[in-house]
Amino acid sequence: MHMADALVSPAVGGTVWAATAGLIAYSAREVKRSSDDRLAPMMGVLGAFVFAAQMINFSIPLTGSSGHLGGGLLLAILLGPHAAFLTIASVLVVQALFFADGGILALGCNIFNMGFFPAFIVYPLLYRPLAGDSRIASRLWPVSILSAVVALLLGASGVVLETTLSGVSELPFRTFILLMLPIHLAIGIVEGLATAAVVGFVARARPEAVNASPRVSGARGDLRPVLIGLLAAAVVVGAAVSWFASTHPDGLEWSIAKVSGSEEVAGASVGVHERLAQVQETTAFLPDYGFKSNETEAALEESSASESEAWPAVDAGTSVSGLIGGTIAFLLAGIVGFGLKRRRVAAVR
Repeated sequence: MHMADALVSPAVGGTVWAATAGLIAYSAREVKRSSDDRLAPMMGVLGAFVFAAQMINFSIPLTGSSGHLGGGLLLAILLGPHAAFLTIASVLVVQALFFADGGILALGCNIFNMGFFPAFIVYPLLYRPLAGDSRIASRLWPVSILSAVVALLLGASGVVLETTLSGVSELPFRTFILLMLPIHLAIGIVEGLATAAVVGFVARARPEAVNASPRVSGARGDLRPVLIGLLAAAVVVGAAVSWFASTHPDGLEWSIAKVSGSEEVAGASVGVHERLAQVQETTAFLPDYGFKSNETEAALEESSASESEAWPAVDAGTSVSGLIGGTIAFLLAGIVGFGLKRRRVAAVR
């Protein structure tokens, strides 16, 4: 559900960017006030894990589409809404700048759609009241699925609304949303299952690490087993499991193709769009999670791929992207967390 700049006008992109910046500032203030010293390393490790997990597109049967883990709900459950929003923002910044996954103008929309709805709407208003003690499987699984579906549907609606308000594409609102909602409902079910599995693992290892579980006052358990497990999973998923990602277009690309006949919408080639495209071309050293290639090589690769698509797609560029991207996400989210912690300590002194 990463929006490209071609879907967004400067007015809409700038407005949502401003709203997202305000949420980032608010979340940073709240995280700074937290007294939990374990939050920063959890932010770093979960940033790496969500980056790797988002590389795995899973096929949606009978549709020719695919989806991937959004991660916003998982982060909110394990970190709380404010740290979750900062972490998903860190992941999406890394993806946009270094992998050309989602546009720079649309980055504010992507952070808002994938961060605001799960962290500040679904988690406090739906998941937490219904889940209670997240260690109880009979609650964890159905509530995770319901919450993930609602979060994905809200995010998909945000994409359609932002696209329609932008008016830079010819995607009709009614047709677009009637395609986006059902496909993201299916994606949400899979995300809910994945979220429940990860939360269940963490809850069994360290119950106090789950934000929605009742905590013992002053509990400060050793999170190293959880951190090591999630970090190891991020490495394995990013370096190898990513080879098994579905080659089908994701839910957004599939919906656009159904409406327009093409998975991509031609955007403006002048002004803000052109300048930001040039910036992204410069910063994205592993575009589309692979090594850069010249036009001739790219044409040959595309021709070869169209003739015979090997699966799993064993590719060094994908593995390097998973490892480097996960590392950068780990560092960025961790630096944000540790930086806010240091500022809190300095303010107390």
